[in-house]
Amino acid sequence: MGDMTIRAIRGATTLAQDERDHLHERTHELVDAMLAQNGLTQEDIISVIFTCTPDIVSDFPAAAARTLGFGAVPLMCAQEMAVPGALPLVVRVMMHANLDTPRDDVLHVYLHDAVSLRRDLAQ
Repeated sequence: MGDMTIRAIRGATTLAQDERDHLHERTHELVDAMLAQNGLTQEDIISVIFTCTPDIVSDFPAAAARTLGFGAVPLMCAQEMAVPGALPLVVRVMMHANLDTPRDDVLHVYLHDAVSLRRDLAQ
């Protein structure tokens, strides 16, 4: 394996409704996809920042990540700006990882209606 570099990996998903179990399900799906598509394990993760649009209040995405075993990874949640006309019910992620992939080859993951946020990056 080559020299490791810290890389930021972006991701986002949307919810069909603001409900705790659904938030956890979609957060799990997104985090799992980000790890799988970039060939990462939890040991590779340095920290994760989650944001939610203001219409998500049922739980913290970090709480969902902890149920995946991310208890030792520094996690933070924040609220997105309330921009009129913005896509609703969005969970965004910025994951920092030790990754030996060139920046241009990092795979960012956009699921469900969040694909419309970054069609240039969505897989």
